[in-house]
This record gives sequence, structure tokens and C-alpha cells, in this order.
Amino acid sequence: MNATEKVTIKKETKNKIRVDFERTSAWTRFKIKYLSLNFLGLVVFKIFRLVLLLGVSYVILFPFISKIASSFMSPTDFVDSTVKLIPKAPTLNTYKQIIIENKYFEALFNTTILSLLCGIIQTFVCCVVGYGFGKYKFRGHKLLFALVLFTMVVPHQTLKLSMFMKFKYFDIYGILSLLPLKELPDLTNSYWPLAILSACGLAFKNGLYIYMMRQFFRGVPDSLEESAYIDGSGTFRTFVQIILPLSVPMMITVFLFAFSWQWTDSFYTRLFFTSRSSVLLSKIISIPRTLDTAYAGGNMFSAAIRNTCGLLIIAPLMIVFLFCQRYLIQGIERSGITGE
Repeated sequence: MNATEKVTIKKETKNKIRVDFERTSAWTRFKIKYLSLNFLGLVVFKIFRLVLLLGVSYVILFPFISKIASSFMSPTDFVDSTVKLIPKAPTLNTYKQIIIENKYFEALFNTTILSLLCGIIQTFVCCVVGYGFGKYKFRGHKLLFALVLFTMVVPHQTLKLSMFMKFKYFDIYGILSLLPLKELPDLTNSYWPLAILSACGLAFKNGLYIYMMRQFFRGVPDSLEESAYIDGSGTFRTFVQIILPLSVPMMITVFLFAFSWQWTDSFYTRLFFTSRSSVLLSKIISIPRTLDTAYAGGNMFSAAIRNTCGLLIIAPLMIVFLFCQRYLIQGIERSGITGE
């Protein structure tokens, strides 16, 4: 019996079963379809999955819901035992005082500029470095890449004092000290320290971004570059015209990571921005003076004020991810971050 005859027999058997099923009564068809062990097992599995998802969603979403609800509560709601999530006397005074006294919009503007600056620089630098590690084999490239990964392991707190002193008395290999300057330039309380760290590939999580870009470029076929070289394109032109358009989803992913981590960063901003006149989102988590917390339930009200500050900080970030999540998923899928 050849393959064609086997296929014919299978088709005839399926048609016979379908005809027999159609000829049976409606009650018989109902019992076969809905009163079987397979259908019962499928229903039990779907119910279990629904309950599990509801439980996980509750655990994840309840802290956010409680923080959002408490941000609209008045001071009297915190001493009322009958108030759980829905305030009896809802108010926007907490938001109003945080925005006015903590200079929220000024901090929002400064943080946006800083995050965009660092995100763009880090994306370009990590793209170039990742392309070099992913496509070029040179002497010592494994050691250099190991050092890049090592930057992900070293705690930033161990470098805190040295980084601050380097930018407090900024000098490049002792060159500026040879010039007739009264004193070395002080780069603190400006965007320069974070911009320089980003340009040198030493900013927060840059080792991870380089690794992601390297894994992505390793998956790009070499034939694309070889075809460009045959057509007369050089290395730089091939990188700009061939490689960069292919890596747009990955670059957007790296930019979103860099932007969001810089947005919520408190270590570097508190390290380099020591002046009180430096207004950033990471420094607005404080209780406004006009919000009185010296009464019963004041500790809970103070916690609610700080939580409200946190909500105002992450709200723009959530809007950004709401519109860019598609590119983020595409970049993670193409990064090859799960293995070589």
C-alpha cells in the first residue's frame, strides 16, 4: 500500500465518522461533546487557570490600587476604621501641594531632559560597542567583553567616592592640571557627569545594554555585510545603511531601558546633584510643609504622601511604556538574551 492509498483511506474514514456523527440524534451528539471526561477535564483546567490568574493579578495590582486610593484620602480618612479603599472625604489637596511645593513640573522637565540625553547617548554608544563585539574578532576581544560584563557585577556603591571626586575636581589624565587654571572645573550639579559616563559606556546598566546589542548583532546574517562590501560600501556606510535600520527595534528597547532607569535613578542624581536648587523627580519625595501630619494617624498620612509622590514620578513612565510596549517586546524577542 503506497502513501496515496493511505491518505485516501484516512480521508474516507474521517468522512464516515463525520456522517455517522451527523446522523445521530441531537441528545447523543450533546452527550458525546459535553458529557465526556475530556470536556470535564478541559472545564476544570480553565476554571483553575482563571482562579490562578485572578489570584496573581490581585497580588500584583492590590498594592497599586491601595496607593492610588490613599492618595485621594483626607487626613480624617486615615483615623476612620470604616474606610478601606474608598475614601469618605476624597480630596486632591495632596496632589496639589506636592505639585506646587515640591516643584513637580520643574522636576519633570529637568528629569525628562536628563533621561532623554542619557538614553540617546547610551543607545548609540552601546550599539557601536555591541556591533564591534558581535561582528569583529580581534585579539583580546573576549577579555574586553568579560570586563564589560564585570561592570554589571561591581556594586556602584563601591565607586561612589571615587566617582564623586573625579567629577568634583575634573581632570583628564592630569592634562588640565598642567594648564594655567586657578582651580579644576567642578562638574557636579550639572548634566555633565551623567553625560560623560553615558558616552564612555560606564553609566548605569550599560554593560547589560552592550550585551543585548552584541547578542542581537550575532544573529544578523554575515551575508548582508558581505553583499554590501562587494557593492563597494565601507564599514561605516554598511553599519549606517544596512545594520542600523535592522536594529531599530533593539535600539528602541535599549533606549526604553536606559530612559526608564535614568528616570527612576536616585543613586547618581543624589551623588552628583548636591545643591538644593537642583530639582529632579528623585528628589521630590518629601512631605510638603502645608500638609500637617502631627496628629493621630499622621504616620499613615505621611506614608500616603510619599506614595503619592511615587505615583506622580512613575505616571509619565507608564504612559511612555503604554505606547512603546510593542517595540519593547519586539526588541526582547530579537535580542537573543536567553543564550548564545
